[in-house]
Amino acid sequence: MRRVYFDNAASTPMYPEVIEVMNRSMMDLYGNPSSIHFFGRHARSAIEDARKTIAQTLKASIGEIFFTSGGSEASNMALLCAVRDLNVRRIISSPIEHHCVLHTLSHLKSQGIEIIYVKLDQYGRPKTEHLKTLLQEDSSPTLVSLMHANNEIGTITDLHLISDICAEHGAFLHSDTVQTVGHLPIDLTSLHVHFITGSAHKFHGPKGVGFIYINNDIKISPLIHGGAQERNMRAGTENLGGIVGMAKALTLATQDLDLVDKKIGALKDYAEASLKQNFTNIRINGDSGDSLNTILSVTFPSGPKSDLLLFSLDIEGISASGGSACASGTQVESHVLSHLHPDDSGVTIRFSFSPLNTKDEIDYLTEKLKKVLLT
Repeated sequence: MRRVYFDNAASTPMYPEVIEVMNRSMMDLYGNPSSIHFFGRHARSAIEDARKTIAQTLKASIGEIFFTSGGSEASNMALLCAVRDLNVRRIISSPIEHHCVLHTLSHLKSQGIEIIYVKLDQYGRPKTEHLKTLLQEDSSPTLVSLMHANNEIGTITDLHLISDICAEHGAFLHSDTVQTVGHLPIDLTSLHVHFITGSAHKFHGPKGVGFIYINNDIKISPLIHGGAQERNMRAGTENLGGIVGMAKALTLATQDLDLVDKKIGALKDYAEASLKQNFTNIRINGDSGDSLNTILSVTFPSGPKSDLLLFSLDIEGISASGGSACASGTQVESHVLSHLHPDDSGVTIRFSFSPLNTKDEIDYLTEKLKKVLLT
């Protein structure tokens, strides 16, 4: 059976060049990076080369990049350490953030931290006037945590505008950039941001490795205690193969960023046009004029054939998701769509694309959707 993969927002296939550098590192760089002998120094050098690559790509300083196990750890670190070490007593976020942020906020609320949610427009974008009001009405040390682009519907938030507002009001800023690192240009010299996060498997790198950017202007202590790895910021022997693979993946993802983004955008436009031509009463979620080209969220009318649409597509060889892939494989109601469309009873599928997808695969998707829904 033919298999087509449209779930790249959940995880992307690794590029062959990434696998190659990881294989070499696992064969050759077996020394502990904390050891002072030749093999340790050789391993340490590879890690620092990767750190330099990522820092240069994001226009950060080398000392502002710290490696983690992925985006969830990185966002947990930003939020928890901001409260513990920066005296943050209130956090302004949104109700459609990734669960690694929302669940951490729930924990912090139970510890007495004030959690406030900014109002959103119909596309899931924060209302900046409301954000300004929230920042003006209380001078307590505040952290704003807003994602750069939503992982379910793709809507992009103007991070430059948000960072300017936070800077004007003296607030700290954390942004979950997991869906945008490697997909949109990010220049940290032009942003007033204190934390951003990345995860390698979102841009054709390995799973289980990511990073956090921590602005040099702030000082926090480790979230994970133990050894002195990551310049005393994150204990534990480094995932060397993952780190060098992540750096290689980010290099490949950004070397022709505009061309790749246009290619993916053309695929998304083609898919959207094909679906609108062949199916009535569907809704495209998010701001189609300002959203990630990688994500197309489509709501189909509820009915006997559409209620099991995700599973029917899988039977037909098409992999997609019902929102995000962070619920241990279960199909649960999307907190994003239930907030933006609380009265909707439709069935939503998130199709997410990469440069490895083709128009022929989208034609195959349309053919199978017609088979499932129209016959």
